[in-house]
Amino acid sequence: MTSLEILAPARDAEIGIAAIRCGADAVYIAGPKFGARHAAGNDFSEVARLCSYAHRFGARIYLTLNTILYDNELEEARAALRAAAEAGVDAVIVQDFAVAALAREAGVTLPLHASTQCAIRTPERAALLESLGFERLILERQLSMEEIRAIRAATSAELEFFVHGALCVSYSGNCYLSENLAGRSANRGECVQACRSLYDLVDASGKVLVRNKALLSLRDFNLLHRMEDLAEAGVCSFKIEGRLKSMSYVKNIVRQYSIALDSLIEKYPDKYCRSSYGRVSGGFTPAPDKTFNRGYTPLYIDGKRGKWSSMDAPTSLGEKVGVVGAVRRGSSMTITLRSLPDGMRLENGDGFAFVGSDGSVTGFRGDVCRGKEIVCKSVEGLSEGMSLWRNTSIAFERELEKNMPERLIRAVIDVNITSKDLPGAPYILTFTATAEDGRKVSVIEDITSAEPARDRERMLGVISGQLSKKSGDFTFTAGRIDALETIPILSVSFLNGVRRTLAEKLAACHSDLPSCHSERSERISVSSAGDTLGTSVPRYDKCAVPPEATYLDNISNSLSRSLYERSEDAYELTHRKGAELMRTRYCIRYELGLCSVHQGARPTGPLFLLNNGRRLALTFDCPRCEMTVSE
Repeated sequence: MTSLEILAPARDAEIGIAAIRCGADAVYIAGPKFGARHAAGNDFSEVARLCSYAHRFGARIYLTLNTILYDNELEEARAALRAAAEAGVDAVIVQDFAVAALAREAGVTLPLHASTQCAIRTPERAALLESLGFERLILERQLSMEEIRAIRAATSAELEFFVHGALCVSYSGNCYLSENLAGRSANRGECVQACRSLYDLVDASGKVLVRNKALLSLRDFNLLHRMEDLAEAGVCSFKIEGRLKSMSYVKNIVRQYSIALDSLIEKYPDKYCRSSYGRVSGGFTPAPDKTFNRGYTPLYIDGKRGKWSSMDAPTSLGEKVGVVGAVRRGSSMTITLRSLPDGMRLENGDGFAFVGSDGSVTGFRGDVCRGKEIVCKSVEGLSEGMSLWRNTSIAFERELEKNMPERLIRAVIDVNITSKDLPGAPYILTFTATAEDGRKVSVIEDITSAEPARDRERMLGVISGQLSKKSGDFTFTAGRIDALETIPILSVSFLNGVRRTLAEKLAACHSDLPSCHSERSERISVSSAGDTLGTSVPRYDKCAVPPEATYLDNISNSLSRSLYERSEDAYELTHRKGAELMRTRYCIRYELGLCSVHQGARPTGPLFLLNNGRRLALTFDCPRCEMTVSE
């Protein structure tokens, strides 16, 4: 049986807890530094709090320590690894190979997961990372299902794949555009998102072919309906992007994917199971279109090109409301829509957005909404005939906040009632609770003063009914009741107290966390040096890697450098001339219908992007069907 997980993002512990309540099997979160999201750091006391909550349900917490490191940061990173272990995290997500050496030196035996920033696009790269001891590989997002299968065939490491959220246009780990333009490195968690900026597209003669569009901006990933295919291809972890996203976004998207995973497991109960415990039920109905998105794409998952760009709106527009019929301006502005979609109701405080004639997106709040009429502060650029979108639904936000689902672990209570065959001998009652994760606890009570029940069957019904209720994190069901012909009268308060005590004892008796791909324990690798891999710290030696590294390997410290016989320093250290600033399967020519290979268009000649006086060259590697961006 293969364990599958929904892996949720968390900017902080509260969002992580909400994600678990909504059905996440695992959460990834940053510590104070090195987390690849500069604005999403957390004190390790908060990480520990999240771990404590998650482990109640057998859910895992993965710490992101996935930036490249400089030499003066190695000691701090080593301390972070120790703090992560003390906080109770279950694995560390890593980009810089130096972290493997630091873990060994610090005596930290946490499993290491190879970040998507490790540029895992080929079976050879996957096999290399497994040879270093990484237990899980987080794959590049621009892969096809066939390429995922090929990687699965080349490695026994667990595979994690993004299924939802924002997309980097460049291959992960090899984007240097932000560093080039602003001195802020994506590999250091400081990306300025230059791919969401507006550009002109010009040819070699200077002719403007496209003006003021977010030509490098992609729509958001959505593989909600491809989880079965991914599981069949060997993916065990379905990852949601969004460590900078809001609480409501994480709740909404996690709940949607958790429901989908439940359906998949119900379809194949003998093949798959969830990697954490507790059934989630009730609460709000998820609606992914109502939270942040740039429109959705499956990207290259089927090995085919499509329209992937969000060049007209590089930020979230939300759900389409309609077309503006009239705009009246005065002390306030009144917008009248021509019509509303069936079933849509606008509420006071809803957020709206439109795309202006210059390509920019403008947002505003509706102070008063009455039917098709919106009254708000005056907004420049909105006119009759424009499309209007709702990017914040106040009613839905309230629903997400107030109507949370409930996550409960199933448990069965068996009862045994005995007594010595002597006058006045006490009844001995043994209540044994067994949770779905294997935890088992008991409560034993001696009752001396209880009268025998006149109606035995009715009393058994009371016992069963009172034990079959919720307490703490558990939903109990009465199981087998072994009882004498004569049983005592048991009060409702007594039975409720027993159930609550069982819940407290189960909560205090954490089970071992389950293992995604339970068969992995039978496939622990042994290195040529005799080091056992898998649950131990990855080995770190020169024989495991190619002899030479280029700037694309992001070597930024002496520990990583020592892996190789020869190595170029990371782009962040050298800003080498002529470097590719990004490489991608996304193609501007194809997106605009200008591809001579697939669309039969006339050759365009060299093309360039212009933004605020900066000029970027586009190169089209047609044999590989890839595009590059460089100075």
